[in-house]
Amino acid sequence: MGQNNTGFTATGLRRLREVLARHVDSGKIPGVVALVSRGGHTHVEALGTMQHDGGAPMRRDTIFRMASTSKPVSIAAAMVLLDECRLRLDDVVDPWLPELAGRRVLTRIDAELDDTVPARRPITVRDVLTSTFGLGMDMTALGTPILNAIFERGLTPNLPTEVPEQDEWMRRLGELPLMYHPGEQWQYQISSDLVGVLVSRVTGQTFEDFLRERIFEPLGMTDTGFHVPADQIDRLPTLYAPDPATGEFLAWDEPKNGRWSAPPAFQGGGGGLVSTADDYHAYFRMLLNGGTHQGRRILSRPAVELMTTNRLTPEQNAARTALATNAVHISFGQGQQGGWGMGMAVRTYRGDYAPIGQFGWDGGSGTSAYADPANQLTGILLCQLGYSVPSPAHLMNDFWTTLYQATDA
Repeated sequence: MGQNNTGFTATGLRRLREVLARHVDSGKIPGVVALVSRGGHTHVEALGTMQHDGGAPMRRDTIFRMASTSKPVSIAAAMVLLDECRLRLDDVVDPWLPELAGRRVLTRIDAELDDTVPARRPITVRDVLTSTFGLGMDMTALGTPILNAIFERGLTPNLPTEVPEQDEWMRRLGELPLMYHPGEQWQYQISSDLVGVLVSRVTGQTFEDFLRERIFEPLGMTDTGFHVPADQIDRLPTLYAPDPATGEFLAWDEPKNGRWSAPPAFQGGGGGLVSTADDYHAYFRMLLNGGTHQGRRILSRPAVELMTTNRLTPEQNAARTALATNAVHISFGQGQQGGWGMGMAVRTYRGDYAPIGQFGWDGGSGTSAYADPANQLTGILLCQLGYSVPSPAHLMNDFWTTLYQATDA
């Protein structure tokens, strides 16, 4: 089959729809919105419904909780500050984040919180932007004193304490020792939230206001933010975390009076954004365009290249790969790309159908967004199903497998 002037084969797009429909028809995925684009052509599929037992149909403009797929977008605020020399990569963060001055580091990952040594050096901006500042969510270290303390202080979303406003969040963070010396090891999540605090303190604005002014509004991302306004709440589906044993659909977050129905105390770049397929497409297409959108420059080309190229040393990458491959029973295979840039994964080896250089990330609420410079391809897949069951990961895997076959030309 020819390409039909869309960047994809007609057969491939038909198969893509069939594969998505198979997941929805199975009863395991209530509804899905998928957007694929290549070479200036965009194709969207919206299948299923907003609730698992029916309700309104999924639509192209449905608003989704992006969860960790927030990370590749929220990092852009920091890149603007690098471009404008308001931040430098090797600046010590102490002037803006004094709570993190004079760090101490655990003698080993499972040590008691007072079993520490002084950090070898202060934390730098580079450490924060590359997720190597010394604290994070290590799922292989659950039950250790440090992870228990992180959860108890509300330093991660809804586990089990509400996340406080940013100054209190920083105060609580500053009470803890680091798990690793600054720059030593890649670690997940907390750095992405810390980026937002850093941006807010450098600019004197809220993180959301700065993102809106410099990223969302210039890109036309009108439905992206940290909550859904009351007059738009009907566009937000229910988020489910099915029972792993029975598969029963348990509502983790309802639209009305839910976690995203009002502005949060903490604007979390690690997982707090809501958005749409078209908003995310505008952002990832801007990255593929080297930082421009409709002739307007959003980020410099070198900033985009820095974000979307692996920043980890071979030793750091080995630790990240070990985490992904050893926790495959928890992640259902996600996270095995190898490298990490700033705020996003960067594929450093060919472990599946996507080529080296593809960048983006997935979210634990059933979201996935990646761009691929080699094929000038963007794919965005959005459902609202937590990773308590493998269904969303299976859906994502089949989406990417089918999408890459549809580029045959």
